[in-house]
Amino acid sequence: MVYITVMKNFYVYIMTNKPSGVLYIGITNNLTRRVQEHKSGEYSGFAKQYRLSKLVYFEETSDVRAAIAREKQLKNWHRQWKLNLIEAENPDWEDLGKDLDPETSSG
Repeated sequence: MVYITVMKNFYVYIMTNKPSGVLYIGITNNLTRRVQEHKSGEYSGFAKQYRLSKLVYFEETSDVRAAIAREKQLKNWHRQWKLNLIEAENPDWEDLGKDLDPETSSG
């Protein structure tokens, strides 16, 4: 008998409303879907209240425990550390969500 293991990817991501604006850190197994939910305001709460629709940073892993640990770690960081992390990878604060490929980020 052959077992096929399906790799699932998990994403830790940061959304904002403008450069150096309010930051939201989350985790998902489908980055494209989650970004679309943020952009459309589909769910209520903090992200909708502040119109956090720009994806400015994300990390990918196949280990859900690592993703959860990283999300918690980032949420506990000082704000300046978060800004430095974003600016190291995305210095112009581009919306990375506009370039997402639905085929590579679905879960």
